Amino acid sequence: MAEETANDTQVAQENEVAPNDDAVQADELVQAEDMAQADELIQGEGINQGDELAHDDDFVQGNELVVAEETTPRTGTRRRRKKSLVWEHFTIEEVAGGATRACCNLCKQTFAYSSGSKIAGTSHLKRHITLGSCPKIKNQEQRLALPSAGGTDNNGEGTVERRTKRRYRYTGYANAAFDQDRSCSYLAKLIVQHDYPLHIVQQPAFSTFIESLQPRFKIVDVDTMEGEVYAVYQKEKENLLQAFNTMPGRISLAIGLWTTSQTLGYVSLTGQFIDSEWKVHRRMLSFMMVSSPHSENALSEAISMTLSDWNMKDKLFTITLDNECSSHDIYSANLRDYLSNKNNLMLKGQLFVVRCYAHILNAVAQDVIASIHGVIYNIRESIKFIKASSAREEKFAEISLQLEIPSTKTLCLDVTTQWNTTYLMLLAALDYKQAFTTLETCDDNYNEAPSAEDWKKVEAACTYLKLLYDSAHSIMASTNPTSNLFFHEAWKLQLELANGTGHEDPIFSSIAKDMHERFDKYWKDCSLVLAIAVVMDPRFKMKLVEFSYSKIYGAEAAKYVKVVDDAVHELYKEYVAQPLPLTPAYAEQGEANNGPANANNSQGAPASTGDGLLDFDMYLSEIQSSQPSKSELEQYLDESLTPRMQEFDILNWWKLNTVKFPTLSKMACDILAIPMSMVSSGSSIFTAGTGSHMLDDYRSSLRPEIVEALVCAKDWLQYSPAAKDAPSSALVKAEGS
Repeated sequence: MAEETANDTQVAQENEVAPNDDAVQADELVQAEDMAQADELIQGEGINQGDELAHDDDFVQGNELVVAEETTPRTGTRRRRKKSLVWEHFTIEEVAGGATRACCNLCKQTFAYSSGSKIAGTSHLKRHITLGSCPKIKNQEQRLALPSAGGTDNNGEGTVERRTKRRYRYTGYANAAFDQDRSCSYLAKLIVQHDYPLHIVQQPAFSTFIESLQPRFKIVDVDTMEGEVYAVYQKEKENLLQAFNTMPGRISLAIGLWTTSQTLGYVSLTGQFIDSEWKVHRRMLSFMMVSSPHSENALSEAISMTLSDWNMKDKLFTITLDNECSSHDIYSANLRDYLSNKNNLMLKGQLFVVRCYAHILNAVAQDVIASIHGVIYNIRESIKFIKASSAREEKFAEISLQLEIPSTKTLCLDVTTQWNTTYLMLLAALDYKQAFTTLETCDDNYNEAPSAEDWKKVEAACTYLKLLYDSAHSIMASTNPTSNLFFHEAWKLQLELANGTGHEDPIFSSIAKDMHERFDKYWKDCSLVLAIAVVMDPRFKMKLVEFSYSKIYGAEAAKYVKVVDDAVHELYKEYVAQPLPLTPAYAEQGEANNGPANANNSQGAPASTGDGLLDFDMYLSEIQSSQPSKSELEQYLDESLTPRMQEFDILNWWKLNTVKFPTLSKMACDILAIPMSMVSSGSSIFTAGTGSHMLDDYRSSLRPEIVEALVCAKDWLQYSPAAKDAPSSALVKAEGS
């Protein structure tokens, strides 16, 4: 008797929080049965029972989270359940003296369970799990950003509500159903979005990690994962196809060429367009393997196949090529001839082929750097010498101080693949040119100082590189630059380089002449499309074209202005000839807006209002018929310019004026969407076109359809959340927004 009393006292002291009713039935809550039936509780009626408990005030007020069946006595037809939710989260551990304790699998805290023949209840274990006592569970809930429940106590009711919702929330989280297929799909998206290799599923460390998260997940092989990736690609493509059906205008393509270590290559086609909400979008359309990527026939076929695949045969507006193509002119001619026979090109294909502005900037910059390569090498080696030790840096700083050099620039080495860093390196070194010369006289180990003529070359190069540097930064200032922005940069650069060819210093004029020769080719090829794009800007219209051309061409400016004016009017006529679909914005205006532009203004005699002025109405009708009405284009060009503002949103302006200019706005929609630069948002404009795109050996080893699925799906998944709600609204969210 004394021994039993001692045991009872020990159990009571260890389990002051354990309710009596649990202790009474403790002998029936056998550990082995609890553990064996744990999975059944998760998948079976345990979920519903947990929901009922979460809203049962009787259990809440008793502050005990006990599964109902555990406390329900056995009847003649109903057998009491002998299992508990807690064993999903606790493990029984033996301790000295034949006793056992329940160890939390998450936070590793232990609680009394049995001592000899006495078994404690599980209520204190349930409270640890469901009331937020476990620090690990609390952290999980915070990371999941689950909504907080309850508020003030409200005479105790607030506290009850908080406990109820927390208990319900965690019970649902713990008993969430596992879906192998859904998990495989998420794994495929992870691989696509982060460029992981497909064979990551075979790596032991990855398998161990997945098993630690969800032991029931069956690791798939590489072939199965390829199928999952392709399924993601197909699903996102279907969403995008449905969204393209709502595209109001045409699409412009940007073409990229990719090479591999093999003889094969790839052609990437990216489409840019403006949606019905006047938002710019850029989407990867295809990534196709071709036998000869630099062949114009292969390029033409790739474009035709892509347009057919996306049902856009009649929606092609322009294509943008990079400047790495040695046979750019052949490309342009052959593509125009080939595709004009299969597609209805606007303005007889005059605007069809566009060259990338970012690529021409980089090509010109690389020419400048190559022209003074020897001097740049000396400066680079000089900076390496100075930065080789702190003593040399201190010596150079002391020399700069003695010479009273006011510069605050820091000497830094460049990244050879990014010309902007080379420009900044030269710019800083130029300020310290006297210090380099002095260092050479007082340090026998240094003999790399540039000569006076070398510094003159650096000064000339920096003068003209600054023009390219500033122009690139102006373009980069806009997240999604529309085509109207590029005319401002191009005409100023053309003018500065043309003027530089007449510089009195032969070093300056030589560099400017070489730069102008290359950039002038771009200007002649693209000035028309650049000018038409800026005409669509209500802040400038034809006025800026007239002003800039007078600076560039002088007395011959009128001839070039007329070319732009004629092209704008001819292009507008082609849009007038197209049927104008009724949209909700102006459908109520009737058939007047559904035909040519002259129908928009020739509305016949106005109806009489019964005020006795019928003769006046007839007079107005005669005046209207005798005076030719202005087209939308003429109205637009004749109106005063919109005031220039720093934060002007040109797309929003056209959105607000769509009712006023229904045909012209459709023309503006297509023109403003032309990708004048192939550099995507978030990429560096200073590396564009400095080297051919190279596909790594791993990607090159995959089947072409899998490579395309990986590249395209990665681009599309950036915008997939919108597609989940409504496929037709998948394009509402613009890139970078």
